[in-house]
Parts: sequence; C-alpha cells; structure tokens
Amino acid sequence: MSVAFNALQMAEQQIADLDTQLLRRKLRATASPCDTTMSVNNRELKAFCSNDYLGLANHPDLIEALAQGATQFGVGSGASHLISGHNIVHDSLEQKLAAFQISHIPQARSLFFSTGYLANINAITGLVRLAGHGEASIYSAALNHASLIDGVRLASAQMKATVTLFNHRDLSSLTGSLAQDARPLKLIVLDGVFSMDGDIAPLPALLAIAEQYDALLLVDDAHGFGVLGKQGHGILEQFKIHSERIIYIGTLGKAAGVSGAFICATAPFIEWFIQKGRPYIYSTATPPAIAHTVLKSLELIEGDEGIRRREHLHHLIEIWRNEMSFTQWQKESSYTPIQPIILGSNANALAAAKLLDEAGYWIPAIRPPTVPVGSARLRITLSANHSVDDLRALITTLQMIEQKVTQGVPA
Repeated sequence: MSVAFNALQMAEQQIADLDTQLLRRKLRATASPCDTTMSVNNRELKAFCSNDYLGLANHPDLIEALAQGATQFGVGSGASHLISGHNIVHDSLEQKLAAFQISHIPQARSLFFSTGYLANINAITGLVRLAGHGEASIYSAALNHASLIDGVRLASAQMKATVTLFNHRDLSSLTGSLAQDARPLKLIVLDGVFSMDGDIAPLPALLAIAEQYDALLLVDDAHGFGVLGKQGHGILEQFKIHSERIIYIGTLGKAAGVSGAFICATAPFIEWFIQKGRPYIYSTATPPAIAHTVLKSLELIEGDEGIRRREHLHHLIEIWRNEMSFTQWQKESSYTPIQPIILGSNANALAAAKLLDEAGYWIPAIRPPTVPVGSARLRITLSANHSVDDLRALITTLQMIEQKVTQGVPA
C-alpha cells in the first residue's frame, strides 16, 4: 500500500468523521456583488452574514476607484514591497492609515498587508523576535480569532515564547500572571471586537495593566475599524486611547468594503517589521489598484457619508437589542453589528440555518472549532444597507423559526 494511498484514505475517513459530527463546511458561490440581497444558486437571499458593516463593498465610488486604479497602475504589483512592488499609492495609503491613529499612537506609522491574517502573524512574531529566544511572554485572550492564535503558536514554536491564556471579561488572572513575569518582553494580544460574540474589549483597563507591568498591547480591531468612533477610526478613537504601547491591527475587507489590512504602531516598531517581518518581506505586494480603492473608502468612512451610515447602523443595533427576544434561544446582545444567537448543538444550528434559507435568508450556522463546543450559533451581522423593515422582518422570521426548532419540527 503506497503512502499516497494511505494519506488519501485518511482524508476520506476524517471527512466522513466531520459529517458524522455535523461539522463539515460547504462552499456556496454567489453570483452578485456583496450586498444585503445576494444571488445564491439562482435564488435571491437577504444576507445577514457578511462583515460589510457600512455597506461599502458595492459602493459606486469604490467601483469607480478600482477601475481608475487599474487603469493607472495595472492589475498586479509584480513583486514584494522590498523588491519592486511598492507603489506610491501604497505610500499614500500607509500615510493615511497612520493619520487615522496619530491622535492615539505617538509617531504613528502604518504598514499595509494583503490580509489581516498576514498582518497579525507578522506583528506577533516580529515583536517576539525583538526579545530573542525564550525571552518573551505572550498573554492571549481565550476567544481570540484564529489568525491571532496562529501568530501566537508560531511565535511560541519559533522563539520559545511562553503563552498564557486569559479571559477578557475577567482580567484578574492576567494581572496575577503578569505580576510574576520577569521576562523583558511581555505582549498582551486580543481582539478589539470579538468576532463571534460582538463584545468590545475593555481596552482602558487592559492598557492600565500593560502600563503597570511594562507590557505591549496588540489589538486586532478587524471588526471595529470603520464602525467604532465618531469618524470610524476604530476602538482607539472610541475609548480615546493614547499610548506608544499599542500595536494596532486594522482590517480593510470588512467595514472598509475592499481588501487588505494594516499594522499601525509607533515608528520604530514599524521599521522593525519592515526589516524582520517575514510575512511582509516574502509576500507579493497587494495590487496598487486595491490600495487606490482603499484610499477612497477611507475618505467615505471619515466623511459625512460615513457618519450617516454609522448612525443608521447603530439605530439598527438598538432596534435589535430592544425588539429581538426569544423564549429558549440565548441572545447575546452587543453594541456592535455582530449579534450572536446561541443554539448549543450543531444539529439545532444547522436546522435553524436551513429554515432561514427556506424563508429567503442567508445566515450560516457557526460551529466548532470557530466557537467552543456546545455553543453553535447563528451569527447575525447588520449592515448600514439593511433597512429598518429588513431587520424587523428578520426578527419576526427568527421568532417563528425558534418555535419550529425547539419543537423538533424537521428542517
């Protein structure tokens, strides 16, 4: 029996195991732009599942900007930033992103990446590399996004950093561990807005802890950038944070509606990431046309239109918090566009998602390992492009579906 055949047999068996556990995921191809109504398998579905919180992904100004960018700069960058792929529009974008955070991070400078995953891995491994082998401690929130988790694991494997998990809703264990830590570099890592729960990290308290124990604070604001703060600058603006201890990660494929991510930190940290950040050094630069489009998105985010869109979005959030209620399902109300409904079992979550699909809604079931075992859920996400009527129709539909699922009606 060949090695290749053994591997193939193992894959087939483990896929079958996923089916048994109701954990197998399936792709669904859309045939329309990202918006609140989307074409899926020749059906029009009302989507409450994307991260396009401001409804900019199909904005005509961004479509025009992308076309202009492609005409001016072409469709590819051709190389990594440090070879020949760094365009003047990348420079302009990084300066604008730094300007978004300059009131919150002294000497703010930014570095643009093709994905948030790369930005997180670059930042975490790069910071740990500052201290040297075995000389860094990482304190990671237990519910962090997979990209943060993988960055932490890579730093631990490569540089032997010690890793301690903490509960972001109870910081006593974090302070207790830091009080006994004598390593020269201590790094606290967490989401600004937790992607599956929608709750906002207690950043002022975390910064006070970082200052007390001489630690750095890395905040992945993927789901806060564009949404939080009066001008949409994110969680630092929301809490009026000001510190050179902050390493800020922002994502540009969610509320910004385009693609990419960035690290913003005080200038020496960014220069270090350029010199020693392997994901940055060895990745082909994002096409300049994308950077050109993001610049237009940033203009919308902090301008009058962005303010209006955030006001409408927060109005929708308040309607959800005040009017959505269940008899048996668990609603975790948040002050962000992410609104989870905890159903517990994988079977219940899949049944609810199927009934929603039949009712004309696209809201996938979220199951382990994305969320802890026993907390499968529906993850409702609100967009500035949803109307009040859209939301109230969804509320009515969800309440009817709860009754069917809890009564065991076949989906």
